[in-house]
Amino acid sequence: MAGKGAKAAAAKSSDKDKGKKAGGPVSRSSRAAPPEKSAPKKDVYQLFAEKVRDNKQLESRWAIMQETRVEYFRGKDFATFMKNHPEVREILGPDKDLEVEDIVNTLLLKNLVIRCDRVMKTVRPGKKKLSSWPAHLEIHHEQVFTENDGFFAWMFLKRRTLWQTILSFVWPLFALAVCLFPVYPYQCKIVVLYACAGALLFIVSLLLLRAAIFGVLWVLLGKRVWFFPNINAEETTFRELVRFWPEKDEGERPKWTSRLFYAVVAVLVILLLRHHAPDEAARARYQKKVSNIIDDVLEWSPKLAISGMIEKHTGANMTESSNYTSGTGSGHASPPPEATATEAGPDVDAEVDSQASSDEIQDSDEHADDMRTRSSEA
Repeated sequence: MAGKGAKAAAAKSSDKDKGKKAGGPVSRSSRAAPPEKSAPKKDVYQLFAEKVRDNKQLESRWAIMQETRVEYFRGKDFATFMKNHPEVREILGPDKDLEVEDIVNTLLLKNLVIRCDRVMKTVRPGKKKLSSWPAHLEIHHEQVFTENDGFFAWMFLKRRTLWQTILSFVWPLFALAVCLFPVYPYQCKIVVLYACAGALLFIVSLLLLRAAIFGVLWVLLGKRVWFFPNINAEETTFRELVRFWPEKDEGERPKWTSRLFYAVVAVLVILLLRHHAPDEAARARYQKKVSNIIDDVLEWSPKLAISGMIEKHTGANMTESSNYTSGTGSGHASPPPEATATEAGPDVDAEVDSQASSDEIQDSDEHADDMRTRSSEA
């Protein structure tokens, strides 16, 4: 038994020695190695705000706030969205059971959203109530959540999509292509010219058709109906550009006297423009001038420009050499006798004429003296 105890004690001591030998260098290496930095985790409210903003179920619009385009939503729409989509709360973790008001107030404290107010707080003339989605906003002095006429704008940049990344590389190439338009081949210039002219004609026709439909319906029915969205508005999004059907008219019906007045004014303007329209000759001259300008732009090429510069330089050298030759010849050669006589001829004739005129004057004076002498003698 004693031998077995001695063996067990020796085994334990050997195990301890092995552990010290094995654990010594490991512990030193662990002390020498720097502690690994954990990657900073994104705020759960930031993730929540990004997910809610990317969700198309929350209705939002674009507006101008302090000369900046912002995307905003209404408080009542946010409350309805949170009620219909409770799965979005799972991102918040322990705060998923908070009320909607507390969640939005936390977003306000973290500067993820900001409460806004409409700039125009009074009803415009001809309208029955304020617009549901104002186009111009300002910062509200009370940064708390409310569902009653409360507007909240996102304050963080939206994640860049793949399409936006592709466009960021395409736009510089497009600008370079526009700058290189003069060196395009003739066929490419024709394609670009007709494409741009067609796009411009489409936009102008759309605006004129939109205005004509609005004017006719407003004069006849007293309804403000705008087909197609206004492409000149800054707050118009692409989704609104492709919408054809107009929104509901919220204004009151105009008086028949104002409708009749504007109808008469429109007719007078049309008649005035028709009366002062250019005739066929003026239109032909203008068309010829424009076509000449377009032809000059289309037919220009680097080869023609270089050849024209070479011909101009060659012609200038020839002119200078001819002038130098003529000047040298006139300095060394004596003028011919005919030229001398021709140059002296006018002076001689002038002297002869002046002498003849003086003789005639002298004869007339002598005749007058003779007549006075005879009269005195008589």
